[in-house]
Amino acid sequence: MVTKFYQHILALAFAVNEINENPKFLPNVTLGFHIYDSYYDARMTYRTTLDVLFKTDKFVPNYQCDRHKKLMAIIGGLGSDTSNLIADIIGSYKVPQLTYGSFASQRNRITQGPSFYRLVPNETQQYMGLILLLQYFKWTWVGILIDDDNSGEHFLQTLDPLFSQYGICSAFTQRIPRISHWDNFEKLIDRATIFYAHYTDYTVITFIIYGESLTIAWLRAIMFIRDSGNKETPSMRKVWITTTQIDFILTGIQRSWGLQMFQGAISFTVHSKEISGFREFIGTIKLHGAQKDSFLKEFWEQAFDCVLPNPNVAMDVDQTCTGEERLESLPAPQFEVLMTGHSYSVYNGVYAVAHALHIMGSSQSKLRTNEKGFSAELQDLQPWQLHHFLHGSSFNNSAGETISFNDKWEMRGGFDIMNTIIFPNNSFQRVKIGRIDIDVPKGEEFIIHEDIIVWHSGFNQVMPISLCNDYCHPGNEKKRKEGKKFCCYDCTPCPEGKISNKKDMADCFMCPEEQFPSKDKDECVPKVITFLSYKEPLGITLAFAAVFLSIHAVLVLTIFIKHRDTPIVKANNRGLTYILLISLLLCFLSSFLFLGKPGKVTCLLRQTVFGIIFSMAVSCVLAKTITVVIAFMATKPGSSMRKWMGKRQGHSVVFSCSLIQASICTLWLATSPPFPDLDMHSVTGEIIVQCNEGSVTMFYCVLGFMGFLAISSFTVAFLARKLPDSFNEAKFITFSMLVFCSVWLSFVPTYLSTRGKYMVAVEIFSILASSAGLLGCIFAPKCYIIVFRPQQNSRELIRRKL
Repeated sequence: MVTKFYQHILALAFAVNEINENPKFLPNVTLGFHIYDSYYDARMTYRTTLDVLFKTDKFVPNYQCDRHKKLMAIIGGLGSDTSNLIADIIGSYKVPQLTYGSFASQRNRITQGPSFYRLVPNETQQYMGLILLLQYFKWTWVGILIDDDNSGEHFLQTLDPLFSQYGICSAFTQRIPRISHWDNFEKLIDRATIFYAHYTDYTVITFIIYGESLTIAWLRAIMFIRDSGNKETPSMRKVWITTTQIDFILTGIQRSWGLQMFQGAISFTVHSKEISGFREFIGTIKLHGAQKDSFLKEFWEQAFDCVLPNPNVAMDVDQTCTGEERLESLPAPQFEVLMTGHSYSVYNGVYAVAHALHIMGSSQSKLRTNEKGFSAELQDLQPWQLHHFLHGSSFNNSAGETISFNDKWEMRGGFDIMNTIIFPNNSFQRVKIGRIDIDVPKGEEFIIHEDIIVWHSGFNQVMPISLCNDYCHPGNEKKRKEGKKFCCYDCTPCPEGKISNKKDMADCFMCPEEQFPSKDKDECVPKVITFLSYKEPLGITLAFAAVFLSIHAVLVLTIFIKHRDTPIVKANNRGLTYILLISLLLCFLSSFLFLGKPGKVTCLLRQTVFGIIFSMAVSCVLAKTITVVIAFMATKPGSSMRKWMGKRQGHSVVFSCSLIQASICTLWLATSPPFPDLDMHSVTGEIIVQCNEGSVTMFYCVLGFMGFLAISSFTVAFLARKLPDSFNEAKFITFSMLVFCSVWLSFVPTYLSTRGKYMVAVEIFSILASSAGLLGCIFAPKCYIIVFRPQQNSRELIRRKL
């Protein structure tokens, strides 16, 4: 006998006494009850069920002669096997069966039919409760212990796909044999060895137990076989999650072993609430009334470990039951004073039947007012007539809770989640830490109060972690291990350009365009907006160089204007010289269009203005070179080149070349103009504000035309470099064009290989360097003569050299 289950009997008796003592509930009707034990045996369950139906003085199946004891309903059983065996018999007689255990419902609905009522909610809630509990604590590596029967297999088949769906893995599955199979001690030792290996695995912290209360006794026996001294190691610290059918019990010699291994267990239990007067009722239970209750005698002897006095047998006084023992003094593994969930279900089951009888009797007496009364209406009542009223009944019990069945003949409501605190004296206390109920408003289905949970003492009140391996820290992603379950994985750093900002992320992800991964790849950092600014050293340097060269261009122009009537200035077309100096000045100043944050106007102007001005400067050099060549060719007698002499020839070259470049730029602006753009990807950590050229082809056409002019100037100047003349510029132009071409030939690969503001810096440097090359190579020698050697700047010297 499991002494703890005696409370179920007391709950039944207490409910019946309450109803019989209430004269307004079932007037002139007395409820009675019989109690039978199934002995965990199918044959005895069938026999006792038949006894309930037909036994009076003699057992005759399908025959009943005692009309004063009418069976209206059966409450039971606690386990699935017992309930199914009872249903096999009474289903044919349509006697209402109210089972108070929690087990798989769908299979039962097929076999038991509409006579089968459940005093507990649908077990499906318990499955989802397990999943939500594991997810809440992030326990993904759990061990499963199930009874080795059909219920255990059904539990496993239901839970496995849920585990896969919600990212949870079972480290192992251990089937626990029924108590009746313990006769094979060698097989028991083998099972104990296998379980002990799982139990001492430090990676498996969470164990789920599905079975019945005797499962706890089996586990405690296994642990005693392997560790009789209770010498727990750190690897034995576990979190036990038990289902509603399991209660913590110790029987026989197990009482001295204790339940410390289950400290901090989390249990799903049938919802219960304290019933007023039940504790006082338990206090009235005394041994002297045992002659009316054969179960009480056996319970008393086993619960208090004593023997009832027998005058015919000599016995030790210390082992004799005195009758003064109190149920309140028993530790919780033997008996609980507070009403358990299963006892609460039994209590509600009695009241459900009573309310159905009350409704039925009241309705019949109203229809037939001339009959004897309420009790007479129930005399001819058959059990099958109770179904309509039983299924539709809804009432408030003495605890103030509404009791009713749903359309599947199941009790409405959910399950409580309890935390078991075990004391040194082997007693324990349950503390409610949460609830699972899928019928409540969304967001309130699963409630857990983590702050009041008491964990196993080995955890030092730190929430346990149950994983196949450690968490992957931010900056890493999971990589599945070959041949292992998906919960077992390695951690690998995120690929370049990706991050993970949470623990245990399956995959790293890209940052938004405006952000980039941090050094540890665990967060996205905002990118810095960059452009070639006046405030940074590089921008300041280039701006200073542009101003410095512009001043020099102005000084040279001033010198040439001031000495405009001297021979060295008049030589080689004075007008072209002025145009060239002004073009070079504008070239220096155009570099400022490339500094600062690009805007719509600056993007439109920077390349086109630079292209036109530079083409004008180079075309001036070309015109001056052509002028030198024509001048010397015209000195030959009878030369036809005299007609090309004059200013028009030089100006026409400058105008036509500039016009061609202007046309190219106009076409560029008309078809695909440059525009401000953001480059998010070229430089890590930066958003580059730049001018998108619009059409790369047109950009290189502008550069190409300038290159054509420069090469033409270099070629003509190179051919005319040996012509005699004190003011022959061909040599200087040749060298200046060599510098010019060298700068821009190196510009192209450098420009293409750089990114961001450095591309702009390369172009500004090329503009300044090539323009400075022209200014220095062509005009520096002349300025030197004008300023420091004025005696060489005379017509007589020219004639003498000619």
